[in-house]
Amino acid sequence: MLTTLSILTLQPDQKRWGFAQMGTAQRPLQQVAGLQFQKLLGSGAGGFGALPNLRRYGFMAVWESEAAAARFFTEHPLWQQYQQRTSEIWTAELAPLKSHGLWDGVNPFAYPTEAVEAAGPVAVLTRASIRWQKTPRFWRYVAPTSATVAHAPGVQAAIGLGELPVVRQATFSLWESQQAMQDYAYRSEKHKQVIKLTRQENWYGEELFARFRVVRTEGTWDGRVL
Repeated sequence: MLTTLSILTLQPDQKRWGFAQMGTAQRPLQQVAGLQFQKLLGSGAGGFGALPNLRRYGFMAVWESEAAAARFFTEHPLWQQYQQRTSEIWTAELAPLKSHGLWDGVNPFAYPTEAVEAAGPVAVLTRASIRWQKTPRFWRYVAPTSATVAHAPGVQAAIGLGELPVVRQATFSLWESQQAMQDYAYRSEKHKQVIKLTRQENWYGEELFARFRVVRTEGTWDGRVL
């Protein structure tokens, strides 16, 4: 099995088309052979804002095999449309190292893998469904803290993603090493405060944390090869 995450940056005149795909792309994606779990995700303005960035989207997928992923990315008509309408696409192949929690009632990354803790880049995904009555507190504390991830030592890239504005949110970050990620997680006072508040105030109806070994990447993200 294989997990992939793609960051897609649309051409300036493709905003309406890209936004429409959040609904219309679901049926063709559900019919892709070998695609076991998928989420087409919007992104936040400025990287982590509550307002959407209508030019940037994420596509997270879990495949039954590398061959199934390769067929989709090279042959599928929907992906070919994205290639024609984007100014850049960055895709990472990921192997789960650790995963706990649920996403729509399942843990899509809890599958056998040969990935082991090792030197080299790692990626982190955090995802949550926020209780409606908790959204003001969440955005007051979590959004500013999430934005600091992008500037943490050892971060190569970071972005806020989501299925629905305000209440179904995720963050994805790419780190140069496991050590750099742990240094931020355990030494950042703001991060530790948010973790404490999350537990005390029961902000989330559902949440998931996953850490991955980065197998390989291709393409560019903000003009950079990562």
